[in-house]
Amino acid sequence: MAGDPSVIVSTWRNELPVLAGRIVTLREPTAQDLEPLINLLSVRDATRFGIDEPVSDVGVQELIERAARERAAGASFTYAIVLTAARAIVGLAQVRQLDPAFEAADWEMTLAPSARGTGIFLEAARLIGSFTFGTIGTHRLEARVLLRNGRANGAMRKLGAVEEGVLRRSVRRDGDYCDQVLWSLLKEDWGEHWVSTAPRVH
Repeated sequence: MAGDPSVIVSTWRNELPVLAGRIVTLREPTAQDLEPLINLLSVRDATRFGIDEPVSDVGVQELIERAARERAAGASFTYAIVLTAARAIVGLAQVRQLDPAFEAADWEMTLAPSARGTGIFLEAARLIGSFTFGTIGTHRLEARVLLRNGRANGAMRKLGAVEEGVLRRSVRRDGDYCDQVLWSLLKEDWGEHWVSTAPRVH
């Protein structure tokens, strides 16, 4: 039946669609991505996506396998952010449900230092946000960003996110507990950030 939500859910749970922008292509990470993902997640300020420090090949392999399991279960989805021209991984993003219906979700993204300040964050964020709001049917997206990460907080503001508060000493980095800024994006406020995420399942 055309437009049946159960068909859409079944499709992305079975295979995550490739999302293509002008600069980057987003696809699910695979075992072949192990080495570039280890390098990416070993950057000092990179989001860890649940991996215990220090980052290891075993931990990253488990992340890749867990991403596929949780996508099949409909609990989350994970995208490798690939620089289209060079076919090089420059980032990783993950969206996780906060309720059984996936109406509220939490997302994390990390970029290689060479990709920061290039427009890659905004393009990848617009693709992921449009897919999450449009295809998944999420109403609210939350993000937690280290308070000390001025560039990332500025990027969230440019995306139109609303700063809701500071989560005091809410995450541990390098042995210390750090503050995070809680940001939110709502579907009705996505506005000019909508981009096409027509399925290109490969």
